[in-house]
Amino acid sequence: MKNTFSRSLSKKQVMSTDGMVIGTIRNIMVDMDSGQVESLVVRPETGFDTAGYTIDGDRLFIPFEAVRDIRDYIVVDRYLSKQ
Repeated sequence: MKNTFSRSLSKKQVMSTDGMVIGTIRNIMVDMDSGQVESLVVRPETGFDTAGYTIDGDRLFIPFEAVRDIRDYIVVDRYLSKQ
């Protein structure tokens, strides 16, 4: 995956590899010791089934290793996204 500035991720749609819109990115979680991105913080779409995902209030967390591509959408593997 190519390098991407975090600013360019702001408010991008998050979509699964099978074409389902999951939600909109709100933030990223970074390990301050290693500098590695750990997860995406997403506001899920209304009606999206969040069962199996890590949730905190209205935030859904998707592990960064589930990210497959970042272009017009952030494409994630929906099955790797679940914990």
